[in-house]
Amino acid sequence: MSQVDNRQNTALSMRTPRARVKGLGASGHGAEHFWLQRLTGAANALLMLAFVVIIAKMAGRPYPEAVALVAHPLVAIILILAVVSVALHMRLGMQTVIEDYVHSHGLKLAALAANTFYAVVVAAACLYAIVRVSLGGLA
Repeated sequence: MSQVDNRQNTALSMRTPRARVKGLGASGHGAEHFWLQRLTGAANALLMLAFVVIIAKMAGRPYPEAVALVAHPLVAIILILAVVSVALHMRLGMQTVIEDYVHSHGLKLAALAANTFYAVVVAAACLYAIVRVSLGGLA
């Protein structure tokens, strides 16, 4: 059985060697994924510091005062940014693990879909709670 060679004849191509291989890494977007993971990691470090301060300010306060603190616009924005950054970072990290260690194509696709679904559901639930409290729906 003869196999067909689908590669381009590089001697006839006007593209540079770098242009021919750009984006052909393991998944085609490795550098983007790497830097987005680092960016969300750095953002998480700063946002978690703010989160700890917010939680420390709530400690020992009665429920209405804690709700009033979360209802403050700056606090609500910090919490929303933290949820988005952490959920994205979580999804990216699990995606890397799935891509590296799940070898069955069907199972890999199912795991990646479940990972994205889980991250979206967690983020949506957290964002709903923050928006509801910050808009005064929970008192």
